[in-house]
Amino acid sequence: MRFVLLSPRRSRHPLVRALSLLIGLALVGVLLVFGLIVAGVLLVGGLIVFGLRQWTQSRQGNRPATTPKAHEPEILEGEFVVLQQTNRTAH
Repeated sequence: MRFVLLSPRRSRHPLVRALSLLIGLALVGVLLVFGLIVAGVLLVGGLIVFGLRQWTQSRQGNRPATTPKAHEPEILEGEFVVLQQTNRTAH
């Protein structure tokens, strides 16, 4: 069994060709406008989220600390195994 796609024939009539060109350009224009609208909504939404985060962090940063703590370094805990290299190679 063979799978064959039928290739659409281009019309030779100039009016049909011009109409298909205009429909194609209109479709590309609609997709472009839709993409710009989506990008604008994402940009405005991101700015709102960023602004809310900055606003809440600035409000939390202005509060005085009830118990001042000394800076505690972060400690990485875990089990480690030292591997011994038996054959030495020059790099």
